[in-house]
Amino acid sequence: MGAFRIWLMLILCNLFWAGNYVFGKYVIAEMTPLWITFSRWLLALFFLFPIACFFEKPDWKAVRQAWIPLVGMGALGGIGYNLVLYSALQYTSATNAALVSALNPGVIVLCSVFLLRERISGIQVSGVVLSLFGVLVILTQGKLGQVFHTEYNTGDLYMLAAVMIWTFYSILGKRLAIPPITATAVSTLFATLMMAPFALAQGIDMANIGPLAVTGIIYMVIFPSVCSFVFWNLSVRAIGASKAGVFLNLIPVFTAMISMILGEKITGAQVWGGLLVFLGVYLTSGMLDRKWGGRTQDPALKAESN
Repeated sequence: MGAFRIWLMLILCNLFWAGNYVFGKYVIAEMTPLWITFSRWLLALFFLFPIACFFEKPDWKAVRQAWIPLVGMGALGGIGYNLVLYSALQYTSATNAALVSALNPGVIVLCSVFLLRERISGIQVSGVVLSLFGVLVILTQGKLGQVFHTEYNTGDLYMLAAVMIWTFYSILGKRLAIPPITATAVSTLFATLMMAPFALAQGIDMANIGPLAVTGIIYMVIFPSVCSFVFWNLSVRAIGASKAGVFLNLIPVFTAMISMILGEKITGAQVWGGLLVFLGVYLTSGMLDRKWGGRTQDPALKAESN
């Protein structure tokens, strides 16, 4: 697979994920978080299973043996994260939600240290601290002196909870030997089954759902739920997770750009806080450590490592 095609897929998948924040902000005005999440994943199932079978040819016996962690992934990633995300969009802007979610890589690294006993360097620790500081700038709207007196936006606090949910989902996924698209399809099936009784009990008034909400759900199913995941996994398979992970920083950028086009104003606190989060994520990813280590390596070893 050519490099241009890989970069294009990575750019597109993050653009589609950014659109999820923007469309979610509009759809939440006509549908509850539960029904957005339930309908999105129910429809996505009709695409995810055929794609998983085509690309990964899963071992269904191994999948059945891993049903407990897959149920956990469905509860965390399929239900918990999306319910909290769409609830957050009831109170905060799409840009703020995306900027706070950019904290995810740093929090995943930090939790991996305590839960999985992974090692972390001093530079990565500084990256986590810098990311947290950047989020604090966003949450306080740049008024750091009032950090203990500010009434925080409920939606931003929801997004912090969403970051923690996604962290535990990611850590659970690290221990799973099932191919990623298959794992997503099966965990989504479990999530849909778990949500179905509650969604049916809550009910939905189809007469109050307009064309915008229908368009939004269709977008969420085809692009963030299916296309982004397939593009992401094909790219990771080609160039590795660490290189592909850098492109995740495009999500808040794309979200801010789309929101600006739609008339949302971007504040200075969002810009500076976002830059601090991005810099912190870069340090946390360990890329600077590898570059620094590369300078001190013997040339032969450096060439071999590439």
